[in-house]
Amino acid sequence: MQGNLTALLITAIIVLTVVCIGFLAGRDKSSRTSVEEWSVGGRRFGGLLVWFLVGADLYTAYTFLGLTSTAYTGGSVAFFAIPYSVLAYFIAYFFLPKLWKVAKIHKLTTLADYARERFDSKLLASLVAIIGVLMLIPYICLQLSGIQDTLQVAGTGYINVKFVVIISFFLVALYTFFSGIKGPTFTAIIKDILVWVIMLFMVVSLPLIHFNGWTPMIDTLVKEAPQMLTIPTEGPKGIPWFITASIVSALALFMWAHAATGVFTAKSADAIRKNSMFLPLYNIVLILVIFLGFIAFLVLPEDTNPRLALLHLIQTSYGGVAQGFAYATIALASLIPCSIMAIGASNLFANNLYRDLIHPNVSQSKLTLITRSMVFVVIGLALLFGMLFPTALVTLQLLGVSGMVQIFPAIAVSLFWKRQTKEATVIGLLAGLAVTFIVYTTQSAHGIYEGFWGLAANIIAVVILNPLFVKKAGSNPVIEGLFGKKQDANPNQKGA
Repeated sequence: MQGNLTALLITAIIVLTVVCIGFLAGRDKSSRTSVEEWSVGGRRFGGLLVWFLVGADLYTAYTFLGLTSTAYTGGSVAFFAIPYSVLAYFIAYFFLPKLWKVAKIHKLTTLADYARERFDSKLLASLVAIIGVLMLIPYICLQLSGIQDTLQVAGTGYINVKFVVIISFFLVALYTFFSGIKGPTFTAIIKDILVWVIMLFMVVSLPLIHFNGWTPMIDTLVKEAPQMLTIPTEGPKGIPWFITASIVSALALFMWAHAATGVFTAKSADAIRKNSMFLPLYNIVLILVIFLGFIAFLVLPEDTNPRLALLHLIQTSYGGVAQGFAYATIALASLIPCSIMAIGASNLFANNLYRDLIHPNVSQSKLTLITRSMVFVVIGLALLFGMLFPTALVTLQLLGVSGMVQIFPAIAVSLFWKRQTKEATVIGLLAGLAVTFIVYTTQSAHGIYEGFWGLAANIIAVVILNPLFVKKAGSNPVIEGLFGKKQDANPNQKGA
């Protein structure tokens, strides 16, 4: 289907304007003076800025296109995104403020930094960093896929899509290198406002355009496709899968490097608590997106590519101006999260692999430059990977959730368990990854989310093996800060 020139021009103008704002956000040289300034903004962001940043970080083009696609093909299975995110914020309310305080005191900018300081273990920190980087590359690729799909629908017949995608991501890499976290933070405000406005507009207008209102649309759905409104009770994605996928995804959400980056920008633990309470508001958008998938199922031809369902629904329902704003919103939901993810991955590589393992005495100025420069490498690898293995992206990202949740005991549990040892934690982490890989490759999940089996093996290994190493466990400033020095004299005393 031919693209729409008006829509393409509006999309280009909005995206280029936002990219310019990203550059302007870094005009203050202080944003490039240290890794802490560049990657977490000196930890000076208030609650509202963090809300926009984390919202832009977690609710990406893949969220919108992927959820619509899931609803289009699997119906109500897509609703698993609602309980998992609510559960994630509930859990985050209790452990993220403690994690933020440790990071603030010890000037930590990554979860791997925390693992190193908490357990006095560069090995564990390196494992956390390697997992974080490897799992993020496919996730960044999915953002590439999102803008590529958008440009393909909007610009067919007018542009070379791959060339424009490469230029777009180069510009994002450039403003990220220049502005650091301030770039995506200030552009996230525009992106999130557009998301709310456009999604509300679509969910109000589309039922009117195609069914004369919501009630006739729901009636049509109940009559023609009642299976879309029920969750399968059996099979590979039945109730057990739904529950375990929600639990694993919730525990993994803030283990991603880009999510942690957003959290570490906060100026206070209270700002994080408030975000844990108000970020669930984004679930309103997710519910709307799922219903757009239902509308697409009723309206679009049967041979529609599910991945493009939302984009084709926009194309067949609106004129050029509305299309342009909708496409621009999805494009920004690709580019801005990509910037934050690149910061997270670059930080892990430079701080926890290069500095910790290769050059411990590197100067701060050189480390900052290396961290910033890694943005181009990370985004370049994502572009290359996405072009070479386009069909593997969604599978790898879903497997990535199962991989990322394996660091939950090392990060979140260790905030509350004083005598957790590095040896048991490392073995548990490796066991969890191995079990997840075996279950996935042998297709032996038995209707349970693969990462759940891995996490169970991980936790069991840590609990069973920890007593074998607990006598060797020492103390350090992080442990003393979390649990207090007095506990050393009385092991039975509970920590705060």
